[in-house]
Amino acid sequence: MVDWSDSERHLTPNVRVLLGADAGAYPSGNSLVVSGASESVIIDPSVTVVERGGAPLPIDAVLTSHSHEDHMAGNGLFSTARVHVHHDDLPGVTSLDGLAATYGLESAVWASFVPTILDQFSFVPRPDAIAFSDGHVFDLGGVTVEAVHLPGHTRGHSGFRISGGVFFCSDIDLTGFGPYYGDAWSDLDQFESSLTKIRDEEADFYVTFHHRGVIEGRRDFIERLDAFSAIIDRRHQEMLSFLATPHSVSEMVDHRFVYRPHVQNSLVDSVERRTAQLHLQRMIQRNEVEAVEGGLFQAR
Repeated sequence: MVDWSDSERHLTPNVRVLLGADAGAYPSGNSLVVSGASESVIIDPSVTVVERGGAPLPIDAVLTSHSHEDHMAGNGLFSTARVHVHHDDLPGVTSLDGLAATYGLESAVWASFVPTILDQFSFVPRPDAIAFSDGHVFDLGGVTVEAVHLPGHTRGHSGFRISGGVFFCSDIDLTGFGPYYGDAWSDLDQFESSLTKIRDEEADFYVTFHHRGVIEGRRDFIERLDAFSAIIDRRHQEMLSFLATPHSVSEMVDHRFVYRPHVQNSLVDSVERRTAQLHLQRMIQRNEVEAVEGGLFQAR
């Protein structure tokens, strides 16, 4: 067991947050430990959990909200614990090839990202991982954790409803960055449906994996959720304004609608491209843009 007394927050007698470095900013995050009379689980063990060498109590199972590298850093550390993940994201937990499919990156970009996944995020495939479905309840003995499927970020992205008034939002993280739907397994329509679904959650504490950490009370949660959700339409309108004159997808990527200009890493272009493509699909469905000569798109 590891002493977390300087970096943990108890929300209930059975639930504590293990606060990630830099307020849970990527590459770290805020992990949850839930303990009952019969079992204890950790949700999304972060790189900080790995760096510190474990959790403050023995762990029987790891609950993975979705198959992104920062949420699985401790899956190998807790080698004797069961690993559970939504069935749609199971491939990304069980193998590196499955994780590659989740992102859908070009081969050269993926090859450059793999060392980061293995070294910085300590990725260890868990072929023994067990799939769950929406609504599955983990009974820990007097405490329950219910899986709530919230797809869009990934196909299997899930939150967790924990008895005692705690809801883990995972990467519906309510940051100023806004919703992330920049991978092959991301879906804009599903993300918006999940934002509507999570709005109905009643809890005393809402926990995000990144930045915000613990949000107390529904009023603050709804205000932050509405601001977070509004970023989708803001991006959409910014893209439409950009397409007042004809532009290609590559020019949309270069312009940047997701990342700020100073952000430089090998994934930026892929994320910008996937995001632009999803918004273009929506624009075409709404008859807001038309394809013109030379592979360009222009607002109507």
